[in-house]
Amino acid sequence: MTNPYTGPIPPTPRPPDARPLRKRVLVWLGGSALFIAGVAIGSTGDDGKQPVDSRAKPATTVTATTTATPEPGPTVTEKAKSPRKPGPTVTVTKTATAKGADTGSGSNSSSDSSSRDSTGTCSIVSSSGNCYSAGQFCRNSDHGAVTSTASGRKIKCAQSSNAWRWTYI
Repeated sequence: MTNPYTGPIPPTPRPPDARPLRKRVLVWLGGSALFIAGVAIGSTGDDGKQPVDSRAKPATTVTATTTATPEPGPTVTEKAKSPRKPGPTVTVTKTATAKGADTGSGSNSSSDSSSRDSTGTCSIVSSSGNCYSAGQFCRNSDHGAVTSTASGRKIKCAQSSNAWRWTYI
């Protein structure tokens, strides 16, 4: 019984050639003679001439066409100035009170004029003309700008909750 863990046994080597040397030489001589005979028979038939084809082959015609194209002239381009983005518009309004001839009630008129100075003076207005209030979205041109609400309280355009909004200062 053979062991399954070992490889196969190699075959036995071939015995040396038992033919005598003279028979091997005759095989080589016979093959060489046939080769020389084939070359001699094949080369005597054509005498260096090529066979003539009975059909006429059409000649190949090559036509070359050239067209002259004018070279392009220089291109003149005008560099247009891009319009500047408008910055925040700042409007300063100052209310001046006229001095009246009657100055009898001075304490009443001074508190009245100071409340008018702080109200209704928003420097940046929306496109519809209204004052901004806290929490509204800012325009791109207003980023970082400071203005006041319609009641006079200061607000600033700052980034809040991933958006630019007007916030109280």
